[in-house]
Amino acid sequence: MNTPTPATAWQQALDTPRDSQRSERNLSTHSIEAYRRDATRLASFLLRQPRPVSPESVTPADIETFMSHLYDSGAGDSTQARTLSGIRSFFAYLLHADLIDTLPTELIDSPRIARRLPDTLSYDEIRRMLDTIDLSTPLGHRNRAILEVLYCCGLRVSELVTLRLSDLFTADHVIRVTGKGTKQRLVPLAPPALRQLELYLSRRHEQPVQSDSSDILFLNRNGHQLTRVMIFTIIRRIAAAAGITKTISPHTLRHSFATHLLQGGADIRAVQELLGHESILTTEIYTHLELRDLRSALELHPLAHPSASDKKDPLDTEEKQDTTN
Repeated sequence: MNTPTPATAWQQALDTPRDSQRSERNLSTHSIEAYRRDATRLASFLLRQPRPVSPESVTPADIETFMSHLYDSGAGDSTQARTLSGIRSFFAYLLHADLIDTLPTELIDSPRIARRLPDTLSYDEIRRMLDTIDLSTPLGHRNRAILEVLYCCGLRVSELVTLRLSDLFTADHVIRVTGKGTKQRLVPLAPPALRQLELYLSRRHEQPVQSDSSDILFLNRNGHQLTRVMIFTIIRRIAAAAGITKTISPHTLRHSFATHLLQGGADIRAVQELLGHESILTTEIYTHLELRDLRSALELHPLAHPSASDKKDPLDTEEKQDTTN
């Protein structure tokens, strides 16, 4: 039996059926394609080396060389970390499928990434966006409900577009959300979100509904499931109409949801559950945002900005006192 060339071995590994990866590792199609792109980039690099290697022959040194190549190419820390994460997942699947014997990524450290504070909207900005939506148009109630659910429930855009009618429990004021790794959680519906959902549902039958999307909650004008891109477009159009110049996305509403909860005194572990974060460390970024707000508030303290008289040299005061004695 002929041993495949490195190029053929890579192609076979990269062409592993997506369905088996999805079922065995509980990954979304989006995640699988992202991991495949990262692995393809690694394969392309290793096949250009003087001694091309097959997937089963990749060593930690090969991975290190590739990561150095990324750095030299100008890739930032976040890009390097994301690419390495994808490569790790790719090789983890190969190991799980008995296509390799060891993990070449096991001892590779990810670059440290500075945690960037997320952008948020003020409550006034969100209110302006809600008030901008024209409820006299056929899709006005849908767009208002989308905005209310994103902000009042803190959903990811992928969680929003996959919401089903069967996920609504309006009598109990909760929705069932399917998050990352198909993990489900129950999220309470605030009264404004519940009211807008009910208004939207009362008019949903006025729009076309395709048979393959009959259970999907939010539909486009042709009756199909909305895409992630369309949700981005809807949110940005509403923001522009409200006169908001910030660059925002559906995720901005999720960040605003978490920040406003913590500002209102919510427990961080409760916020973690509502957001569907596996680790509380992910949720803690919002406490850093709170710290920034506290520092801004401290600027109002009288000692934060000494007056002109406070800046005078103490010796100058003492000399004046001497002249009066």
